[in-house]
Amino acid sequence: MKNFFSIFLTVLLFATIANSCKSANKQDDSTLPKDISERPADENSEKYDQALLDEMRTEIESAIAKEKCSKSSEWTFAPMGSKACGGPVRYIAYPKKMEEAIAPKISDYTQKMSDFNKKYNIVSDCMLAAEPSGVRCENGNAVFIY
Repeated sequence: MKNFFSIFLTVLLFATIANSCKSANKQDDSTLPKDISERPADENSEKYDQALLDEMRTEIESAIAKEKCSKSSEWTFAPMGSKACGGPVRYIAYPKKMEEAIAPKISDYTQKMSDFNKKYNIVSDCMLAAEPSGVRCENGNAVFIY
């Protein structure tokens, strides 16, 4: 009977400890900080707006990069971006066959960059980007003529 009581007491003690460990591991997830991927983007920050501009620029450049330059007469160029004190940041060459699709994107990007500059009081070097006189093709790439 003494062994039975010792075993019963040991099992009871073990069950109590095991049960208390279970309840200690249970947490209320509502009090924990959210994973960063679940947090909403801060749409009113300079960093967020800059990332959107970078994404737009990359989309434009990627679309143009898919095209090979073989005849310079089939290519043209446009000003792209907006410096804080006025004028384009640079010029970008693109195939004339893409003009309907790419020109509005370049214009939208330029306007959004101008708005960004005003919103965040951006300053720039105010140097004018040299306007090319044309485009020539070298090794499948469009190169500006100055």
